[in-house]
Amino acid sequence: MESTQAVKQRFEIIGNDASLNRAIEKSIRVAPTDISVLVTGESGVGKESLPKIIHALSHRKHAKYIAVNCGAIPEGTIDSELFGHEKGAFTGANQARDGYFKEADGGTIFLDEVGELPLTTQVRLLRVLETGEFIKVGSSKVQKSNVRIVAATNVNMIEAIKENKFREDLYYRLNTVEIHLSPLRERRGDIHLLFRKFASDFALKYKMPTIRLSEKAIKALENCSWPGNIRQLKNVTEQISVLETEREVDEATLLHYLPKSSNLPSVISEEKKGKSDFSNEREILYKVLFDMKNDLNDLKKLTLELMEKENDETFKEDNINLIKKVYGETATEKEFSDESHEEQLEILQFPNQKQPKETEPKLEDPYDYAEDIEEEETLSLQDKEVELIKKSLDRHHGKRKPAADELGISERTLYRKIKQYDL
Repeated sequence: MESTQAVKQRFEIIGNDASLNRAIEKSIRVAPTDISVLVTGESGVGKESLPKIIHALSHRKHAKYIAVNCGAIPEGTIDSELFGHEKGAFTGANQARDGYFKEADGGTIFLDEVGELPLTTQVRLLRVLETGEFIKVGSSKVQKSNVRIVAATNVNMIEAIKENKFREDLYYRLNTVEIHLSPLRERRGDIHLLFRKFASDFALKYKMPTIRLSEKAIKALENCSWPGNIRQLKNVTEQISVLETEREVDEATLLHYLPKSSNLPSVISEEKKGKSDFSNEREILYKVLFDMKNDLNDLKKLTLELMEKENDETFKEDNINLIKKVYGETATEKEFSDESHEEQLEILQFPNQKQPKETEPKLEDPYDYAEDIEEEETLSLQDKEVELIKKSLDRHHGKRKPAADELGISERTLYRKIKQYDL
């Protein structure tokens, strides 16, 4: 059994953090077995390195190792990619094709972003894990495959199970052994080591002297939160190596390349995200529109109350909760003083409402003139969404990927909406 340090050197893994060493030790110990492994951690922490270690140290090392990014394969074709298909199974299937499970027979399959798998594919995958059997798309013949599955995800699987996005039985099948990789912000001591490694690599690549950091710049580098983890650190190192003419980088120069903290409402951690929160800009816009509609209805109600009250002295006291809702909880007595209240009454007052002339015919319903105020306009958000989707698809000649990028949603979400609205 190889030592942790030998494995680091062999696979070019940089870092001395205790959590990283534990993850590598787990990989070394589990490699000789056929146990399914689930690698967890944030995006950009280097989860793809551990499956390579597990495969290289196992008895399957001479067989194929296939890495599959489940999030990059469209929902309609992922079954064909994984399990293969027969000729004529669907439009465009001009010949039979073996899937990854057939190609990797006797080897290892790495399923990256396994949390993005559709539920129908999860059922097929569960059967492969339990019995080693699968069926090609468009076939009725059961085939066998002897593969080891190592999966990885940056999704909170427990939350995904609660939201019925991932099967619980499949999770426990994949999670026989879980290996967690800590984010870079929890491995401060490894940040400068990684920076030096990347700076050296880019110096060789671009044939230029290596970038060096001053002491203050090193502290600034280590104090950065690095939300993109190692991938983001590598990109920043490459930018500095290419753009800076001075090979000695000070703190002021480095800060221009480091990510700025943001308070945008869309940047919400998974732990703090509640059921009422919205995860994309379009849903936030819908929420704002609904809130505006509710405020408008409250204002209509206040207006009708003002017109209905013959004696408005108790108006504020009777409607204090509604006033606070419309004008805010911090509304002071000054904001709703008698003078300002009288001004509002004067603005909203209809002429000749309280003292109608004798010559005017008496209305059977004294509030007929307020009928337009009582009517509520409906906000057809669904129709607007359908219209936006149609226009985007037309602009991109029916191609879903650029249309989804323009709409700010994933291609899989766009595919579901096209099916939902029968577009």
